[in-house]
Amino acid sequence: MTEHTSAGQRLRDALEVEQPLQMVGTINAYCAMLAEQARFRAIYLSGAGVANASHGLPDLGIITLDNVIDDVQRITAATDLPLLVDVDTGFDDITETVERLIAAGAAGLQIEDQISSKRCGHRPNKQLVSTGVMMSRIDEAVTARNHCDPTFVIMARTDAVASEGEVAALQRMQHYIEAGADMLFPEALSELSQYQQIIKAVNIPVLANITEFGQTPLFDINALQSVGVAIALYPLSIFRMMSAAAWDGYSTIRREGTQQPLVDRMQTRDELYQHLDYYHDEAALDKGNKDDSKQ
Repeated sequence: MTEHTSAGQRLRDALEVEQPLQMVGTINAYCAMLAEQARFRAIYLSGAGVANASHGLPDLGIITLDNVIDDVQRITAATDLPLLVDVDTGFDDITETVERLIAAGAAGLQIEDQISSKRCGHRPNKQLVSTGVMMSRIDEAVTARNHCDPTFVIMARTDAVASEGEVAALQRMQHYIEAGADMLFPEALSELSQYQQIIKAVNIPVLANITEFGQTPLFDINALQSVGVAIALYPLSIFRMMSAAAWDGYSTIRREGTQQPLVDRMQTRDELYQHLDYYHDEAALDKGNKDDSKQ
């Protein structure tokens, strides 16, 4: 990247290079580094990931903007990959949310049309705000980004398919485009044909949330490409794998009194150091110490 390329522009550029753009969730800085080394072109910070992994809380609209910004800053300090950030319903002040995300190095935000006490998009009994209220959220976000960084991406998520039906959801999305949304995130779709219908009706990129154990089947990249999906999101796949491994590890050590049965499943010290470029930094430290000793 060049120092003059904004994070938002890098996200837009990634979409030009790869479609569907595979975007993987990263819950911390080290995961973001691994994603970059695995050659992903864009990454995602889930609100559920911030709540669950960083604070041990359920994804029920409990986290704050400060909580999110803390994780954003750690991730963007570790990688130049463009980071799309889930801001739930925008927090108390959407202008402040946009300004602080841009300052923290995020590439864009995803904002949704649930009420502030939101819940997971794949759970029942979701309650939505009116189309007008959501349009106001988008308009405020667009106005704020235009003052700071016009390339910053505003993605509008709708949870209306489950509660209002496909026709009403599509009408909502068309209004969200009118309000200035750059991209769309229709949540909890169950058929490829639903994506296809939306994509034919709109003229901006559409994201498919390929999250596990929810309403959406785990469509592969070829299937998503066949209907024109622009972004394939895997928001918590790696976190779920890490959590299962952690539970197995804790249970085994407690039960067996040793970690020996787990060692062949661990990342080695050398592998960790290779990913962190530890040896390079250690050599520089040794050289600095040697130079100091000569003075």
